[in-house]
Amino acid sequence: MRCVSGLPLSLLLRLSEFFSRLSFSSPQISLLALLCWMMSSPRVVGSFTVWDYVVFAGMLLISATIGVYYAFAGGGQKTSKDFLMGGRSMTAVPVALSLAVSFISAITVLAVPAEIYRFGAMFSVFAISYTFVVIISSELYLPVFYKLGITSSYEYLELRFNKLARLLGTILFIIQMSLYNGIVIYAPALALNQVTGFNLWGAVVSTGTVCTFYCTLGGLKAVIWTDVFQIAIMIAGFAAVIIRAVVVQGGISTIINDSYYGGRLNFWDFNPHPFQRHTFWTIVVGGTFTWTSVYGVNQSQVQRYNSCKSRVQAKLSLYINLLGQWVILTCAVLSGLCLYSIYRDCDPLTSKTVSQQDQLMPYLVMDILQDYPGLPGLFVACVYSGTLSTVSSSINALATVTLEDLIKPCFPSLSENTVACLSKCLSLFFGVLCIAMAALASVFGGLLQAGFIISGIIGGPILGMFSLGMFSSFTNSKGAISGLILGFTISLWVAIGAHLYPPLPERTLPLKLSLAGCNVSEFNMGSNWTSTTELPTMTSLAQKEVNERPALADSWYSLSYQHYSTLGTLVTVTVGLIVSLLTGGRKQNINCDYLLTKEDLFCSHCSWLKQIQQRMLMFELETTSGLK
Repeated sequence: MRCVSGLPLSLLLRLSEFFSRLSFSSPQISLLALLCWMMSSPRVVGSFTVWDYVVFAGMLLISATIGVYYAFAGGGQKTSKDFLMGGRSMTAVPVALSLAVSFISAITVLAVPAEIYRFGAMFSVFAISYTFVVIISSELYLPVFYKLGITSSYEYLELRFNKLARLLGTILFIIQMSLYNGIVIYAPALALNQVTGFNLWGAVVSTGTVCTFYCTLGGLKAVIWTDVFQIAIMIAGFAAVIIRAVVVQGGISTIINDSYYGGRLNFWDFNPHPFQRHTFWTIVVGGTFTWTSVYGVNQSQVQRYNSCKSRVQAKLSLYINLLGQWVILTCAVLSGLCLYSIYRDCDPLTSKTVSQQDQLMPYLVMDILQDYPGLPGLFVACVYSGTLSTVSSSINALATVTLEDLIKPCFPSLSENTVACLSKCLSLFFGVLCIAMAALASVFGGLLQAGFIISGIIGGPILGMFSLGMFSSFTNSKGAISGLILGFTISLWVAIGAHLYPPLPERTLPLKLSLAGCNVSEFNMGSNWTSTTELPTMTSLAQKEVNERPALADSWYSLSYQHYSTLGTLVTVTVGLIVSLLTGGRKQNINCDYLLTKEDLFCSHCSWLKQIQQRMLMFELETTSGLK
């Protein structure tokens, strides 16, 4: 049990016993007076120390050093293939770890624990979504990309459809990743700045600069190996918070008990309504579509598993990546439960101690780790490791698609040296652009929701376009492009409507938070000590009163943001199939290499069996010859 000031009650009892043994007769020195004194004293949260800055700087330095090493190791990045694809010589484990952290970023570190704190552990159902995503991506999309040996995933769209399809896919990808990177860089910097005093633009610029530095020098190999280092930092940061919170609360059983009675262990809500923000079905179905658009067709991920030296290694990297995703999701969910257990009686949001939901984790860290110099710095390093991994992946992917899809088709006679130089210049350009885009990210509020919305609006229709190409032999360019445009338009329409008319609380179902343990006079909250705080959603351009809301606001615009990708994909596929049938799609002849075939589905598994059979045969031959 924690008292209102945040100190353990057992400590107050010991202090009272100590004072009672003294020869003071003043009534002020009593347990009651001591409790009153502690209630009147505001909780003091620590600030950054020199050691915290040292730990954070150390993380940036090691990341930069990895970039320098791969700039010169093995003779350096001599060709664009070395720089952009790692020479197609990577193995499964480092690629798997890189895949696991590429899109996790600060969204998982900051926003998921706050999501658990505010809405409960329903988010942990994403473990099921991740499983479906890995199976779908590795068995349906990866075989087609890998057998074609293409550098840019959008090159496939020209091979299957035409140049316009490739151009549209590339442009949408550049827009998606530029906006996403702005959020990923700016939002954690803002949250940390307002809670810890960590310099806002110093963090933005230093993160962007270091990321650009090692991407420009070391290429894909540097990006992958820094991701390996950064996932270790992320897990260490989570572990520091969880272990300390368990100690503060007197055991993991206390945290689980508090979460249970606080309604946070709400894993199973099977409401099929697509307008509810989070249910089992919105997360499993919507989350599968959203993350398949990332792991199945997004250049950042395709480029990674295409860098593996064999298709078996590429598939294995996706399945190992699943373990990494589960570990990080578990850490984030446990952190959210710790957050609730500690602040269940004095909510920092309602008490205005913090102004945004994304600031809860930094506040917790500065609260419970302030007496351990360096550990707050480790958590900040954890946050920015996620940021670095996402931004570096994006910079490398943006440079690749710009070179392969926009520059090379216009200038096909460029020399290899010129292409290699352009690759590095483009990495530098997109690194600077990511820092600039961070300035636009202030128009977004909730970090978690903003990330999913951007992925859904653009990623869903692109997933639909690739699916039309790979799984339908009669889809033509007219159908694919029509489907992409309409799918994107409808997804954007719903997102803008939800932005103007945010869903009502009965759709988002925020859980209750309490001020019963706070010093109420400090916050001037009156006599009502229990409050239900609204989710800080994306900043509204025009907040409307309930009676001014149009009919679509509580139906069409209330669609769960998890389903934006589902909507975009299904509209793209449906329109694409219909238009293709109406425009003679059945008459075209398609190269089988551009389609998913039975051989693609079963070939890799057969190759594993053949390798096992060959090894067994060799062993038998060696044994037989040895006996002779």
